[in-house]
Order: sequence, then C-alpha cells, then structure tokens
Amino acid sequence: MDYNDQIKNRVKRIEGQLRGILKMMEENKDCKDVITQLSASRTAIDRTIGVIVSSNLVECVKKAEEQGDKNMEELVKEAVNLLVKSR
Repeated sequence: MDYNDQIKNRVKRIEGQLRGILKMMEENKDCKDVITQLSASRTAIDRTIGVIVSSNLVECVKKAEEQGDKNMEELVKEAVNLLVKSR
C-alpha cells in the first residue's frame, strides 16, 4: 500500500502529541491534563487506523474488480478483522 502524505502527516501530528505528553509528565503536570492528551492521542491513532484500513480496502476492491476476482466478501471481512484487531 502507498501511504500518502496525508496519512504520514497524521502520524507526525500524533508523534508531536506524544512528545508533548512526555514533556507534560516531566514537568509534573496535572494527571487529568495528561490523561486528556493521552485520550486525544489514542483517538487520533484510532482514526488513522480507520483511514489506512479503508484506503487499503478501496485499493483491494479496485484491484479485484480489474482482475475479475469475485472474492469481495473476503476482502471486506479481512478489513473488518483489521479494525476489530486494532481495538
């Protein structure tokens, strides 16, 4: 799969969030603030996973259609399993 700049930028933003959280911990910031930022990071990761899985599914379905593959149901099941596994 080709990871486009949009997906890479999402991961870079998450990386920045995590560095910020580490800095907050080193500065002994309030635990509620740290937890809030950790939760936001987790949400960003979950959304990135969703974007990657859905992009991959679209790509696989297009390839399957081009090649005359009738196994679309299996592709969808695999995508759903990836999403379930990520939780």
